[in-house]
Amino acid sequence: MMLSARRLLHQGAPWSTRHSSVLLRSTSLMAPFGSVANTNTKPPSSSFAYGAALAALATATAVATASSCDATSSSTCQCEGASISISSLTNDEAESEIDTDALPTFAMSEVAQHNGTADDGSVWMTYGGFVYDVTNFVANHPGGSDKIMLAAGGAIEPHWHVYRQHFASDLPLRLMEKMLIGHLHPTDQLQIDTAMDNLTSTTDDPYEHEPHRSPLLLVHSDTPMNAEVPSDIITKEYITPVGLFYIRHHHPVPLLSEEEVKEFRLEVDLSLLDKSKSGGSSGDEDGDTKQTAKLSLKQIQSLPKVEVTTTLQCSGNRRSGFNDLRRTSGTPWGQGAISTAKWGGARLVDVLMLAAEQQQQEVAAASVEDGIDGNAVETKKATKKKGKKRNNNSKDKKGDDPSLLKTLQNLQTLLQDHPTLQHLRMESLDGMLASIDILKALSPFGDVILAYEMNDEALPRDHGYPLRVIVPGYAAVRNVKWVSRLELSNEEAVGAWQRGLNYKVLPPAVVDAKNVDLDGMPGLGEVSVFSGITDVERVGDEGKKMVPGETVLVKASGWAWAGGGRNIVRVDITGDNGKTWETANITQGSKQPYGRSWAWVFWETDAIPAKICDDGVSVELSCKGVDMAFNTQPESSDGLWNVRGLANNSWFRLRHKVGDDQ
Repeated sequence: MMLSARRLLHQGAPWSTRHSSVLLRSTSLMAPFGSVANTNTKPPSSSFAYGAALAALATATAVATASSCDATSSSTCQCEGASISISSLTNDEAESEIDTDALPTFAMSEVAQHNGTADDGSVWMTYGGFVYDVTNFVANHPGGSDKIMLAAGGAIEPHWHVYRQHFASDLPLRLMEKMLIGHLHPTDQLQIDTAMDNLTSTTDDPYEHEPHRSPLLLVHSDTPMNAEVPSDIITKEYITPVGLFYIRHHHPVPLLSEEEVKEFRLEVDLSLLDKSKSGGSSGDEDGDTKQTAKLSLKQIQSLPKVEVTTTLQCSGNRRSGFNDLRRTSGTPWGQGAISTAKWGGARLVDVLMLAAEQQQQEVAAASVEDGIDGNAVETKKATKKKGKKRNNNSKDKKGDDPSLLKTLQNLQTLLQDHPTLQHLRMESLDGMLASIDILKALSPFGDVILAYEMNDEALPRDHGYPLRVIVPGYAAVRNVKWVSRLELSNEEAVGAWQRGLNYKVLPPAVVDAKNVDLDGMPGLGEVSVFSGITDVERVGDEGKKMVPGETVLVKASGWAWAGGGRNIVRVDITGDNGKTWETANITQGSKQPYGRSWAWVFWETDAIPAKICDDGVSVELSCKGVDMAFNTQPESSDGLWNVRGLANNSWFRLRHKVGDDQ
């Protein structure tokens, strides 16, 4: 029988066929296979029904392995040749046909032997009644090799039950076509299907309790939700309304009950401060008790409140521009994965100081009855005292303001006393791990906060409730939502989002990450300079016939933003592909502090000339931002292309209809 990849995958096992057809979308691309506990990756919260999925899989696999019938198989039947990568698929590549009758049949017990631990390092997986050798794809998995290895030697179904991005486009299926090596014995697949049917019928859908979203957002996938702001709405308001703020999720949105919110504790691990003095390191297994404070929301909210207005942008914003050149992996964002909000919360430094004080109080109170519950000190007296001590708006006894110089001296002393202190690690309720450099984290000019408000309202679930980290000027992925743990560390966070391929910008020539030292390559942190055009209109001579090659006058408006707090000093616009340029007028956002310009600027032009395109009704405008370091945007995306489709800051080009059809 000859089958194409998509027909092959959808004609397979009952569960796979039924659920993939229900979940099929049309836009977003490949993301991680799934997540179960291993040494480097933690699963999403058990509330996502993920633990149940894994239990079902383990049961099915164990039964299948024990009861597998004899099958025609060969342990040497593996894919050979070059590694498989996303970019090996062209945008217009035709489907190939596979003779499935010629494929061997494998038992689950044999698949389980190919879990990456054998001498040959082979990695097999099953899906929908078929067996795949993914050995040569592991290094190029968009979600990181550690993610895909979680399904090594087993079934993919329970992972894709949570990571439904795989049903959003044909890319995963086309990739898997190249890795197909055989059938899974029907008895084994039946065990998996039965377990998955039991899972879906006896547990809540992990996406059952997603928040309500605005119908105005452009949805790329809804399980998990990834949606951008339409171009004509982006610059309607300087502060993006909460309901129109772009959404980028990797997992279902955590749902906490009132009781869970009440019992929520932010863990803060300060162990490194002692270990660095003694020559130890973060993560030492030396038997010492970890110095982990546990802070309630009430304690954090008792700290001096600060507000920071900052722009967040998904690292894949404008990925669709890269896809026009060569296919990448990930959601094909336009320019709308960017928004700005006013965040309210406590300074990160204040939270760390509160954690340190709590630990000191616990030690001091070890032999005194002082209301300690074993983890947190939450007496009204202590809370009141801490709040007064760190109130930066208060006066000391002499009436003088607290000294910035003293703050900087304390920071310098801290770094000198603890030379191994390099990173702040963050962990989310959904299992995400990320980190930022310690200088950004602790600098009084870095404005890093733990936010519990957004636009003067309680933080919504989609954007991090009950608590999220705001790291102004950095890639949005470092602004961790639903933060549950902080740790001072000598190493960056582990896992796909920090060390894996997910947020690494590879060189344009590198399409195979198999031989790339990802650990030696930094992940996205502070970002570059970007801009976009959101509106174009013709001015004057509206009734005059448009002739291709001639010029008309137009007005345009848009946005620009630079990472690292670098102020936008200029936005340049061209209507003739860069032969001539006009400087736009910055209308909002130009008064931000020097070097702490965390939010975008809005700009607009006076009437500028634009060349009429060949269709006789359109013009094409391009814009580029210039920041205070005089960084600017490159003309072409060709030299920026990378297999993950990250950080596209080439000229923003917009072809816009300004005339009537002739």
